[in-house]
Amino acid sequence: MNILYAVSEAAPLAKTGGLGDAAAALAKSAAALGAGTTIIMPHYRDIPLEFKREFRLVHTFEVQLGWRRQPCDLLAGEVGGQPFYLLDNAYYFGRSGLYGYADETERFVFFSSAVVAALPYMTEQPDLIHCHDWQSALIPYLLKTRAAEEPTLPPIPTVFTIHNMLYQGRLPLPLMADLLGVAPEALTAETLELYGEACALKGGLLYADRLTTVSESYLDEIQTAEFGGQLDGVIRSRREDAYGWVNGIDTDLYDPMRDPALTAPYRNARNKKVQNKQALQRQLGLPAEGDRPLIGIVSRLTSQKGLDLIDPVLDELVGEDAQLVVLGAGEPDEEARISSWMMRHPRHVVAVTGFDEQLARQIYAASDMFLMPSRYEPCGLSQLIAMQYRSVPVVHATGGLKDTVNPYDPGTGQGEGFVFTELTPEAMLEALRHALAIYREPEQWKGLIAAAAKRDFSWKKAARRYVELYRELLHQRKEKI
Repeated sequence: MNILYAVSEAAPLAKTGGLGDAAAALAKSAAALGAGTTIIMPHYRDIPLEFKREFRLVHTFEVQLGWRRQPCDLLAGEVGGQPFYLLDNAYYFGRSGLYGYADETERFVFFSSAVVAALPYMTEQPDLIHCHDWQSALIPYLLKTRAAEEPTLPPIPTVFTIHNMLYQGRLPLPLMADLLGVAPEALTAETLELYGEACALKGGLLYADRLTTVSESYLDEIQTAEFGGQLDGVIRSRREDAYGWVNGIDTDLYDPMRDPALTAPYRNARNKKVQNKQALQRQLGLPAEGDRPLIGIVSRLTSQKGLDLIDPVLDELVGEDAQLVVLGAGEPDEEARISSWMMRHPRHVVAVTGFDEQLARQIYAASDMFLMPSRYEPCGLSQLIAMQYRSVPVVHATGGLKDTVNPYDPGTGQGEGFVFTELTPEAMLEALRHALAIYREPEQWKGLIAAAAKRDFSWKKAARRYVELYRELLHQRKEKI
């Protein structure tokens, strides 16, 4: 079976966070189980030249976007053994960066339309399309409405994965209708209308054959008004077709034994991890003391991530003689927040704004604890990578964090992290103090690390579930035909 993964970003070509890692790793893992997998994404200007050289032109066509006809090139290539298609349109994607433009939703309405328009020109026709997040959510809608207008077309089953329910791709109804080439009155509450606007995400939720999200707890959460982004009723109406499966990580890519970014490769050797810590301390200008606890944060800097909880208790945390290293980019206010911590405590805190993949890996390897106080976290990959690098997670009990980090119980020695339930600075600080106390008990800490080492965070389990789902949908399609 040939599976086409439609996504706005995928490693290593272009990524801003977990979506890019997850899509690429799932495609790789499904291929290992025998599926043919191809990723289709925009041809961004910022894709490195070394990767662009691997692509060739397959076909040039036009995409009807309302009254406009936009040119588009379909490019094909292979990177690291993974087949890709790129959709090239200079107007929408010949810009710096992946996101952050005033016409963001229009750009990805074009992307979804271009994926559907490109299907006849692909070397092999996909048997199923797996769409990810709002940027590709209109593909199921377009396929179903096209099939209704042209009943001779073979149906293509679709799976839609929600990575973050609160990013939705909204537009005024007349503008969305214009872009899709439909009458405004066609966009009703039964289709794409949501509280007086058009919502791209709703297209995936209503029209895909199956829905998945990235943890079981997040599937429960998005059925509530608090986390559902006004679409909780839609999810509840599709509950029988929805699954919550925790993402994995590419354990070949994130392997501290083979990671070239590290000073000293290691698996479970404590002394090697200390060498990485001291190397990072020296690099960042912190006192190079291997026994001093180091807390790491690698994060997008948005209000979702809960970093404001650190402000009121930073002095107390530093009073525990802990070091804090933060790496991230995002909202200007959040970037200013982490920079202010370094100004307050330059001997204990280093904050680096921007994103540096090598530095991120060095923080995972050097840190003793990894802090994630997220307000909500659909899955989270950082806590999985942290445990892979033997850094103990300290997390808020939400979404995928709750599903992947078992709280440490000093009585039984079970668990591999520290979890706080109340979203308050005090609860977070208490969890950190608990972690620091155990850190100062070497035998208990060794047991914690051993528990993390036993966890399997590869894509194997989730990929098997996805491949089974693909087979089920293809079997149903065959029966209908």
